[in-house]
Amino acid sequence: MKMSVKVKPRSRSEEVSREGDSYVVKVKEPPVEGRANRAVLRLLAGHLGVPESRLRIVSGWGSRNKVIEVIPSEGGGR
Repeated sequence: MKMSVKVKPRSRSEEVSREGDSYVVKVKEPPVEGRANRAVLRLLAGHLGVPESRLRIVSGWGSRNKVIEVIPSEGGGR
């Protein structure tokens, strides 16, 4: 599953919200050396209830607009 995410770095609070078909993720970290990207993955993982290792930034590493993929779990629900 892929999702569109708009990132707001250097926010006062950290939160995940929905805006139409995409997510808005506010993080306190600055967009320096991937710190904001790591914070986005951490917050989204907690919000979606999946391990951080199952999230991958497909596009938008250097942009506020990102496409993030949730990698399916192994085992297929057995």
